[in-house]
Amino acid sequence: MNSDDVKPTRGLGPVWAVAAAFGTYFCMYGFRKPFTSADYADAVYWGIDFKTVLVVTQVGGYMLSKFLGIKVVSETPPHRRGIGILLLIGVSWAGLLAFGVLPRPWNGLGLFANGLALGMVFGLVLGFLEGRRLTEALVAGLCTSFILADGVTKAVGAWLLQRGVTEDWMPFCAGAVFALPLCVCVGVLSRTRPPGSADVAARSERTVMTGAERWTLFRRNAVGLSLIVAVYLLVTVVRSIRADFAPELWRGLGEPAKPSTFARSELWVAIGVVLVNGLAVCLRDNRRAFDVSLVTCGLGLLLLAGTLAAHAAGVVGAFPFMVLVGLGLYLPYVAIHTTVFERLLAMTRERGNLGFLMYLADAMGYLAYVCVMLGRRLFAPPEDVTGFFVTACVVACVVSLACLVAARWYFTQHERVRGAVTATTEPLAASDPVPTNSTS
Repeated sequence: MNSDDVKPTRGLGPVWAVAAAFGTYFCMYGFRKPFTSADYADAVYWGIDFKTVLVVTQVGGYMLSKFLGIKVVSETPPHRRGIGILLLIGVSWAGLLAFGVLPRPWNGLGLFANGLALGMVFGLVLGFLEGRRLTEALVAGLCTSFILADGVTKAVGAWLLQRGVTEDWMPFCAGAVFALPLCVCVGVLSRTRPPGSADVAARSERTVMTGAERWTLFRRNAVGLSLIVAVYLLVTVVRSIRADFAPELWRGLGEPAKPSTFARSELWVAIGVVLVNGLAVCLRDNRRAFDVSLVTCGLGLLLLAGTLAAHAAGVVGAFPFMVLVGLGLYLPYVAIHTTVFERLLAMTRERGNLGFLMYLADAMGYLAYVCVMLGRRLFAPPEDVTGFFVTACVVACVVSLACLVAARWYFTQHERVRGAVTATTEPLAASDPVPTNSTS
């Protein structure tokens, strides 16, 4: 390890880092989500309503970006992350310009370009925060951005529509609202101090990865990683339906949402998710923190199941239903972002970075979402978004809980085998790294 990688270096501290990361990704949502606040009603192409066409088109680009990001994000060195973010945002904004200029339905290609660019932004931002003793708190703050921004940027889009901006030009205008603050936040984020020697000792060194290193990391943990990715896949599908079809869900629940309702509901979700997932930073033992993160995922899914049961019994209203469902979905979704993969790397001391694992999971999640959107008519009538959403939630609950139990068993056995091999072949010397199951 190069001593320059671990000694204290000049730069901005963790408070500035999380504030800048939050701001950067919050503003990115201003280029991605405002179009979903429009209905694009009475427009049907190829037998599919235009909004579904647009959602699938943008998510298709976003999904492809996640596959590209497995390589690009995991191989991007720290000094190139900031300029990379700005270039990607610029391309995405150009896509929104094309969406306003081109005639329907071909303007949907602009949203494809938009999604293709934006899909790699999260990984570049995440790279500034991983591998630290405070990573859970920092990434929880980052994840708060996309919970809050999902509602706020929809509110901005709805506000622009109320002011007479057309549905096709509204996304580009919404991007203009967020362009300047995004540039400021990226500038601050680029000056973040890298992890120090104590961070490396506690969480393992995070390095750029070659293709061979990515394959080795996956192969050594293939079963457990596949089970966690399956949970993430299912939660991503349901979370994305809730996000992209929020106006339709509110109407289906009998309470059409005002622009402010989107932001208000997500604020409560963000508070709950950050409090629960951010507290994982208090657990120094990596093995224990990993186990607790899996329990957190399970509790979120149980909350989701209870909310669905209460909705079926007619004892919960529209607003608490949307908040509780959001909390139940975002608890596992954010736990995987903040803790599960972070502590897996710290626990095993595997060579790699968080970007690779997150983009592996994201790629599978968005591929599944595209498939679900394309096959949506097979599961429920197109107009019954609420019924479709509830069915998807039930499936996600049952399968995800089973996968979590299996993942917990696998990694327990896997660590026992790894520990036994280490004990019999390479006795720990005084100069060896911190034990894999503890940062004490």
